[in-house]
Amino acid sequence: MNSSVSTEIVMLLAGLLFVLGITGVVIRKNIIFMLLSVEIMLNASGLAFIAAGARWGQPDGQVMFIFILAMAAAEVSIGLALILQIYHQHKSLDIDKLREMNG
Repeated sequence: MNSSVSTEIVMLLAGLLFVLGITGVVIRKNIIFMLLSVEIMLNASGLAFIAAGARWGQPDGQVMFIFILAMAAAEVSIGLALILQIYHQHKSLDIDKLREMNG
């Protein structure tokens, strides 16, 4: 019995996760939630690479996913450092309030 999931379903899931991440970046006003939404988008693209690599029987998708994980780790570390600095200076993480302060 073959229990593998079809590539189309995995790509549909990856697309749905990517759209969810874009929606989170556009709608949310909190910088931390925006950072989490970018992480969802990166994971969706990694899932698409894994599915494509499995479809063609090549390890390239897994290699690209490792690069995506490394990039996500760097993005989180730099992003959280910037968020901490912004909160330390402005005492807020709301994008609209920060725009008003820079006026």
